[in-house]
Formats: sequence, structure tokens, C-alpha cells
Amino acid sequence: MSEQNAGAAQGQFAIQKVYLKDVSFESPASPEIFTKKWEPEVNMEINTASKTIADDVIEVVLRLTITVKLGEQVAYLTEIQQAGIFTIKGLTDAEKGRVTATACPNILFPFGREAVAEVVSKGGFPQLLLAPVNFEAIYAQHQAQQAKAKEEQGQTPSDAVH
Repeated sequence: MSEQNAGAAQGQFAIQKVYLKDVSFESPASPEIFTKKWEPEVNMEINTASKTIADDVIEVVLRLTITVKLGEQVAYLTEIQQAGIFTIKGLTDAEKGRVTATACPNILFPFGREAVAEVVSKGGFPQLLLAPVNFEAIYAQHQAQQAKAKEEQGQTPSDAVH
């Protein structure tokens, strides 16, 4: 067995619980909005947060904020906080960061997508089915932005604008 494989075997990842932490739905223009032709503009924001609960136990919260407009009028706004508790052992801090930013949201997203579809339907609107999200790409983009910011902060004092 190679050294790389032996190291990988030491890391552990387990799902302890997946749950809906918070949900909100607003339809500020109802009931009039239901009389309009349904040609929505959908905007989705995704954020994740994590916090350590105990040694090797982390809560990850995936927040989905969806704003749907007809023209300039907000048809509805919904926010779902889909959470999970995960055991993550035997990984470096960088590896844990990657897991909490990619693997955990990949697990939580289908549950959040289902919650969005259900609450939107209960609000009287056509079911909203969210497209899959590439959390690996989002993580890579975030890492690149952080590296660029560190590089820019590395300017010498003579380069700074006074």
C-alpha cells in the first residue's frame, strides 16, 4: 500500500444528522401577483457557514436565498437554511476546510432544493426546481480570490497610494 493511500485511510467522514434549521417565505405582492403572466426572473444566492460543535464534530449550514421577480415586482422571496452535523477526523485544517466547503454542501443541497420546491408550491406558485450547483468550482474560485487578495496585500509600502 502506498504512503498516500495509508494517509487517506486515516481520515474519517460521517453524516450524523441532516435537518432544516430555518425557513422563511414571503409573497409581498399577493394576491395581485397571481393575475400576472408568469415569466419570472429568478435570483439565487448561496452561502455556507460552519462551526465546530465538539472535537471532530462540525455543523455546516447551507443558506439558499431565492428572490423571484415579475418585472420589478417581487413575486416571492424564500430563504432556506439546510444544516447538517458531520464528523470529520484525521484531516488537516486545509482538508477539513475543503470538505466543509464542498462535500458537506453537496450532501445538503438536495435537501435544501426539496424544501424550496415544497415551500414555493405551498405559497401558490409553480414549483421551483433549482439546478445542481458545483461546490468544487465555487470553492476553487474562492481560493483563487483569496490568493489574489493576499498577493495584492503583499505590495511594498512605496506601492501604496497615499
